[in-house]
Amino acid sequence: MIDAVSGTLCIQLPAKEKSRRPSTRPNIQMTLVDETFGRGKVIITPSEILAYDLVQGPLVRWSYIADKSVPCPPTAVLLHGILGSRKNWGIFARRLAKEFPNWQFLLVDLRCHGDSASIAKTGPHTVASAALDVLKLLGHLRVTPRVIIGHSFGGKVALSMVEQAAKPLARPVRVWVLDATPGKVRAGRDEDDHPAELIKFLNAFPNEVVSKREVISALVCEGFSNDVAQWIVTNLRQINPSNSSSGFSWKFNLDGIAEMYESYEDTNLWDVVEDLPRGVHVNFLKAERSLHRWALGDLQRIHAAEEQASQEAGGVEMHVLEDAGHWVHADNPDGLFRILSFSFEGL
Repeated sequence: MIDAVSGTLCIQLPAKEKSRRPSTRPNIQMTLVDETFGRGKVIITPSEILAYDLVQGPLVRWSYIADKSVPCPPTAVLLHGILGSRKNWGIFARRLAKEFPNWQFLLVDLRCHGDSASIAKTGPHTVASAALDVLKLLGHLRVTPRVIIGHSFGGKVALSMVEQAAKPLARPVRVWVLDATPGKVRAGRDEDDHPAELIKFLNAFPNEVVSKREVISALVCEGFSNDVAQWIVTNLRQINPSNSSSGFSWKFNLDGIAEMYESYEDTNLWDVVEDLPRGVHVNFLKAERSLHRWALGDLQRIHAAEEQASQEAGGVEMHVLEDAGHWVHADNPDGLFRILSFSFEGL
């Protein structure tokens, strides 16, 4: 059961090398997160870093406050996109945990999103600052991830984590960048849902609304797809859960998110991809019906990085997810599961 204050928990599923470049990366200061033990679960009190869930496979018996001699199990970090939350990955993470029972999966709400929106963060709100938040959380939990999966904005956060890592990665790590490129973001076709326009429209909405249906209707009338409208209202929480007529308020910090999206459009991380630290493997996944334009130059540059990295200790690969739009884990979860699965096999 999710803690009513923090919305975070540790879920136990039931049984059934050195960089080639001199480091200019900042030292990471850790912040304490307290845990208390519940029956069969580790319940995490509100974090001072980020709200998160830890979905553990049935063979995992580990907590960061337990005996430090107990090795951390293989861990994957899953990062959502702009205007999303860790809940976007919940079903998919539980499926991964059942299939790969010795793994655990860390789902986070990035700054200004979900339950992390209530955690005070100093600006600027950028790709880099969001990445540093996740690195701080990992450092405190004493977790060195073997896999980092980021969707859209979260994909650039994953690359920024590689760029900012305060020390050489202790073991190989595989990074997945889902439907995002390292450089400038290019908008899709005119009929597509543009995040910048969506943020602008939501800014005109009151902080409190009577019903989710009211928001869905307004978004659809404005030209946004019903799927996006249904997804956006997952960011609404009931003002008074004990009173069904109390209305809803937004969970996110929209001003901060607007700043983050602007950073996402402008952040350039090609240097990371084209000069990877040793032991880092970056996988790009393009949705067949992506709402972003993947320029020919971007694809050529990724393929060139593939050839370069194949001769060294790192690696770059390109994948295409068929029958999927930008929301890859919702549009074609089976196809995405098959593509990602090889990252978890053999451990």
